[in-house]
Amino acid sequence: PLTDPADAVLPVLVMACDRSTVRRCLDKLLRYRPSAQRFPVIPDLSEIPVPAEHRKFQGYYKIARHYRWALGQVFRTFRYRAAIVVEDDLEIAPDFFEYFQAAFPLLLADRSLWCVSAWNDNGKEQMVDVGQAELLYRTDFFPGLGWLLLAELWDELEPKWPRAFWDDWMRQPEQRRDRSCVRPEVSRTMTFGRKGVSHGQFFDQYLKFIKLNDHFVPFTQLDLSYLKKEEYERSFLPKVYAAPEVKVEELQGNRRRELGAVRLQYSGRDSFKAFAKALGLMDDLKSGVPRAGYRGIVSFVYRGRRVYLAPPSDWTGYDPTWS
Repeated sequence: PLTDPADAVLPVLVMACDRSTVRRCLDKLLRYRPSAQRFPVIPDLSEIPVPAEHRKFQGYYKIARHYRWALGQVFRTFRYRAAIVVEDDLEIAPDFFEYFQAAFPLLLADRSLWCVSAWNDNGKEQMVDVGQAELLYRTDFFPGLGWLLLAELWDELEPKWPRAFWDDWMRQPEQRRDRSCVRPEVSRTMTFGRKGVSHGQFFDQYLKFIKLNDHFVPFTQLDLSYLKKEEYERSFLPKVYAAPEVKVEELQGNRRRELGAVRLQYSGRDSFKAFAKALGLMDDLKSGVPRAGYRGIVSFVYRGRRVYLAPPSDWTGYDPTWS
């Protein structure tokens, strides 16, 4: 048993390939980490660039194999209790380590959580409340992009680890098993990696606009128990469904400002996607789960006010055919 989570060693695994910018990632990690003992950095640069004549998706196969090997090293060879995974195109916020150190005990205590992520998929500057940088959420969507996992999760995933597209594989119901991740209101990582296996597909549209948190939140001094499943469902869900319902036109027209936080209700896949597109949210679903969603609810800021894009309150679960 852990004596004090503040003494826990959380190694940082840096996944790198052939980007010359790995320095930018490492420089910030080394600048902000409070202790080299508690946060050892494990870079692995063993992978070689892939020759151009290889098949279109070769890169994704290499990444999955590389992850399997590297996580195996961290948990099997070094026998760490947990690890933070970052990729070489991520820049971290000043309170990145503080965030993970504070959330680690939560991950140990709540079996309905399977990761803590530094990333908000809808974290564009105009869609977050920078005045609430301490705010954290539960999400059913696996965000990745700077994330903490326990050794037990690796025990579970390693035997069936996929040959490619590991992150979307993690998002399938068979792997997720109704578990959630913790994610922040304001991202604690940003990506500067336009060059990569996905060829900048999302980069120009979304990723380059993600707001990186710039002021330090002392998470280890805050009470994060509101994120435990029972408490969260007792507080977050009533808050969402108590918010008055508005129409998308009213939001876009900036009307009914007096209402404060509001709810926009979608009825199915097509209305979810239409609303998401209209409001600038990421509209893709993986195994039926919207990015940053919890029980189908996506929380964001639109024109300076809090909006919950939510299914009806009698929601019964995700439909994996929604894509």
